[in-house]
Amino acid sequence: MDFAMLAATVKAWGRDLGFQAVGVADTDLSAAEPGLAAWLEAGCHGEMDYMARHGTKRTRPQELHPGTLRVVSARMNYWPGAKSSEAVLADSGSAYVARYAMGRDYHKVLRSRLAQLAARLAAEAGFSGHRVFTERVFTDSAPVMEVELARKAGLGWRGKHTLLLSREAGSYFFLGEIYTDLPLPVDAPVSEHCGTCTRCIAACPTQAILGPYRLDARRCISYLTIELHGSIPVELRALIGNRVYGCDDCQLVCPWNGFAKVSDEPDFRVRNGLDCAELVTLFAWDEAEFESRLAGSAICRVGHERWLRNLAVGLGNAPRSDAVLAALRARSDHPSALVREHVAWALEKHLSGTQ
Repeated sequence: MDFAMLAATVKAWGRDLGFQAVGVADTDLSAAEPGLAAWLEAGCHGEMDYMARHGTKRTRPQELHPGTLRVVSARMNYWPGAKSSEAVLADSGSAYVARYAMGRDYHKVLRSRLAQLAARLAAEAGFSGHRVFTERVFTDSAPVMEVELARKAGLGWRGKHTLLLSREAGSYFFLGEIYTDLPLPVDAPVSEHCGTCTRCIAACPTQAILGPYRLDARRCISYLTIELHGSIPVELRALIGNRVYGCDDCQLVCPWNGFAKVSDEPDFRVRNGLDCAELVTLFAWDEAEFESRLAGSAICRVGHERWLRNLAVGLGNAPRSDAVLAALRARSDHPSALVREHVAWALEKHLSGTQ
């Protein structure tokens, strides 16, 4: 079988399915394993126990999916063409939602497209009389070193904020993988182009980026508003500002994102006006409205309770007004102790004049 031809064909199929780039990597992640182990040992993963739960499966693909020889890595742009992020961040009465979460849950979109791509690959291998083909698709859904595999597959280089960067697309894209036993030819990594730039490090509101390629998730706003299940540390609440789900600051200042293109994927278009919604408006949603409006969205994963927790912090950082105080007081006796705690903090901040 002409595996070079098959690899080229797979890349063309990927573009047909809406991926902007597809590459192939081998499974040798030994160079990345010590760094991951040290990061976990330092506790930088916080409450994300799943990062350590699977042992070496993350850095040894054959342990996760026996027989894996190659990883097909794909990226799909998501920038939704929303209202200026900088304008929303500057308006502390508005809620800032990370731009990747504006539309449909990316897990569902990418998993479906990757499954279609894997099915085509399997069929092509079968037509050529190749041995039984096994595959498994992932998109931020298993112990997979997505950025490292994408880097090895030539889709970009790792930026100092730890995200993958591309000269053509910046960093506003999702990654997904197909683990396969087909011996496809691998692509060469691309050179790095961050140079001496450290804008992403300086821009982090909570100083979660400790240095080049070193992120302490416990201080990262994306972790605090999405992964953390309990109380947001008091000392970090004011620094979060109006960011209620995720954070894009390190990406917004990156020069390479000047080349990012608006995605033409309908599933990633803005829904529910989340690119510039008012904090007070979102805080008024009851659980039924939250679930109805955000059905199929990645935001659903935090649930209504943590959604209100995040919004309470945002309201505590908003300009004092009758509307803000009324909204907070309306939730001051909420059944959830987590919500009540953050509402009380926000009210105290306003009423004590520390706002």
